Amino acid sequence: MIQERNDSYAVVVEGLTKTFGPFTAVDDMHFKVRKGEIFGFLGPNGAGKSTTIRMLCGLLAPTTGGAMVGGYDVGKDPDSVKAIIGYMSQRFSLYDDLTVEQNIRFYGGIYGLPGSRLEERKSWAIEMAGLKGKAGSLTRTLSGGWKQRLALGCAILHEPPIVFLDEPTGGVDPVSRRNFWDLIYALSSAGTTVFVTTHYLDEAEHCNTIGLIYSGRLIAFGSPTELKHKLDQYKILEVVCGNPVDAMDALQTQPWVVETSIFGSAFHVSTTGLQDPEESIRSELTRQGIPVDRIEGIPPSLEDVFIHLIAEEDKQ
Repeated sequence: MIQERNDSYAVVVEGLTKTFGPFTAVDDMHFKVRKGEIFGFLGPNGAGKSTTIRMLCGLLAPTTGGAMVGGYDVGKDPDSVKAIIGYMSQRFSLYDDLTVEQNIRFYGGIYGLPGSRLEERKSWAIEMAGLKGKAGSLTRTLSGGWKQRLALGCAILHEPPIVFLDEPTGGVDPVSRRNFWDLIYALSSAGTTVFVTTHYLDEAEHCNTIGLIYSGRLIAFGSPTELKHKLDQYKILEVVCGNPVDAMDALQTQPWVVETSIFGSAFHVSTTGLQDPEESIRSELTRQGIPVDRIEGIPPSLEDVFIHLIAEEDKQ
C-alpha cells in the first residue's frame, strides 16, 4: 500500500501486480511519473503495457500493490481517478456510425460538460483535429490520422491534468504520427502529464522519461540519454555487407561480440575488450569469405539498448 503522497508526481506506482490465474501479466512494478512530463511506456506486444495502463486508469483492479494517480488510489477510489484523467484506448474508441459532432457531444455528456462549455470545447476539438467543415461527416469516413486526432480531442474535452494514451499512433501513416506527436508536445507544454504506451522506438526518443517493460517487468527506467549510457561499456559498429545474415552468424561465435541485430540492409555489432573492433570484424568476415562494404562506429540507439536489455533478461 502506498503510504504517502508526493505532489511532484502525477503517478506513483509501488509493487503493482496483476495476475490472471497462474499467469502474471504485470510483475511487482515500481516507478514515478513527474507532473507535466511525457512518459513513454515502451515494450513489445504482450509485455503488459495495456494491462498496466488499465490498472492506472481505474479500469482493472490490481492483484497486489497499488498506485496513486493524481493523488487518488486506483484500487480504493477508481471513480475519482477516472474523473481527472483522459484515456485513449488502443482500439479506436469512437462510434463509426455517429458524426464527428455527435461523437464529441456524446463524450461531452459523459464528462458532464454544461451546454456553453461543451460548445466551446466542441469547437476546440474540431479545430484541433483539423476537421473544420467536417462536423457532419460520419466518423467511419475519416482517415486513420483524423480519427486518432478526433479520439484524442474527445478524451481531453474536460481538460484533464493527466492523459493516458495506449498506443495512440498504431496503424497510422508517418505524417499523421508526426502530427499527433505535435499535439502531445502541446499538451505537455501546457502542463498536462502525458503517459503514452508505444512500441515505436523513434517515438520513445521524444519522451522525457521511458520505462522499458518486458514479460510484465520493468527492466529499465530513465531518460533516453540515461538509457543509452547503459551501453557505454561497449563499442557498437554498423556493418554493411552482401550477406548480413551469414555475417551475423559468423560474428556471433567470437568471444568479443556481445550481440548482433539486423537494421534494414545493415546490422549492428556490440563488441567488448577490443582496441580496434573495426579491424577485427573486417578480418573475421574476410576470413569467412564475406566481402564487407562498410564498417563504422556509431552511438547506441534506443533500439540497441532495448535489444541488449531483452537479451540480458532472456539469459536469466
